[in-house]
Amino acid sequence: MKAKTLFDKVWDAHVVEHVEGGPNILYIDKHLIHEVTSPQAFSGLNARGLNVFRPERTIATPDHNVPTVNQHLPIVDMESRSQVETLKANCEKNGIEMYGLNHPNNGIVHVVGPELGHTQPGMTLVCGDSHTSTHGAFGAVAFGIGTSEVEMVFATQCIMQSKPKKMRITVDGELAKGVSAKDLTLYVIAQLGTGGATGYFVEYAGSAVRSLSMEGRMTVCNMSIEMGARGGMIAPDETTFEYIKGRAYAPKGDEWDEKLTYWKTLKSDEGAEFDMEYTYRAEDIEPMITYGTNPGMGMGITACVPAQADIQASELPSFKKSLAYMEYEFGRKILGKKVDYVFVGSCTNGRIEDLRAFASLVAGHKKADSITAWIVPGSKKVEKQAMEEGLVEILEEAGFELRQPGCSACLAMNEDKVPAGKYCVSTSNRNFEGRQGPGARTLLASPLTAAAAAITGVITDPREFL
Repeated sequence: MKAKTLFDKVWDAHVVEHVEGGPNILYIDKHLIHEVTSPQAFSGLNARGLNVFRPERTIATPDHNVPTVNQHLPIVDMESRSQVETLKANCEKNGIEMYGLNHPNNGIVHVVGPELGHTQPGMTLVCGDSHTSTHGAFGAVAFGIGTSEVEMVFATQCIMQSKPKKMRITVDGELAKGVSAKDLTLYVIAQLGTGGATGYFVEYAGSAVRSLSMEGRMTVCNMSIEMGARGGMIAPDETTFEYIKGRAYAPKGDEWDEKLTYWKTLKSDEGAEFDMEYTYRAEDIEPMITYGTNPGMGMGITACVPAQADIQASELPSFKKSLAYMEYEFGRKILGKKVDYVFVGSCTNGRIEDLRAFASLVAGHKKADSITAWIVPGSKKVEKQAMEEGLVEILEEAGFELRQPGCSACLAMNEDKVPAGKYCVSTSNRNFEGRQGPGARTLLASPLTAAAAAITGVITDPREFL
């Protein structure tokens, strides 16, 4: 039998029909929805007189538009309130389980799915959100889809998709102190560029990847889309199984034993072929930060912005435009540059491990007076855990306040917007022009680097505090 990659095993097991010369019809195990990309899909379904085919395979939670304070009050912004109320009405009509505001399971869809045990190895998962790649950390084939595809999954529990090519990215070695999963993924994206994995589904491998916690693995897979990949995945192992066991929607009893036997087969066979392979050394990675307006414009925090002579002529115009937007210069360090805002949260770094990392560095220090900081848990469960572990007290003693769950300042779709011209060290996933608000300047980094900036008011190497 021909050796198969992990991706082949999961994808092929879900092909309902192969269209000759066309795409596959792929069965979807779990459909995650939120308030932004579902309304038109529900409308399309209604227009055709259809109901959701398998509502028990769908879960919903509002996240993008919700405020992160006063969630017990009606949402002030009329459009946001309308979208959240529409999601609720559509879910009630179609029998879909929804975790609304103030529900103990509410939060960002890519945080809620794993923490409740909805996300499991060997699954196919889709959502009308590009960072659905997060769930690949469990050995699942998970990817973002468009609104018309959301409607397709509602109606059939299937989707038509061409099979992507396969890439393996291996990171071997041991990550240094102060270097996290976020630094690892920003390093890889800086090497490949934002289009380096276009057309591929990526499997991450190597001792540095295997050493990551499940939350770290989710951070890595979450960012796969930022280098153009359709998705990213990591072979499940004991770390995965330990994380899933006992969660609310995880298999129990005999079903657990049966699933576990299957999950242990989910790894690339010896000799399995990939269309592209890259290998990196963990020892080459230091705390990373972006200096430009796409996630590929990243560097070690002590490094310099590339010199103009090092940029290919074809890329120079966009590079100049990016640096002009950021008001940074070729060949200069940005270490020590002024920061105005710090944001910890999002589906990339809004988990309890991220809040612990931030709190561990700010403990015993005070927030810089010039900094506005938004510390936002990814879910109600993360919020509750932060309170139980005493993280809230540490944050408050250092001058910070924990907000309520939501996508918050990852994107300018709610009230948490960074003002024009201001610099924000952000643990989110995108630094495009205006991503955090019109004219806002975003520097992507890890929670540790965000913490160092929050207490100094400037871009700071977090290793100075470790």
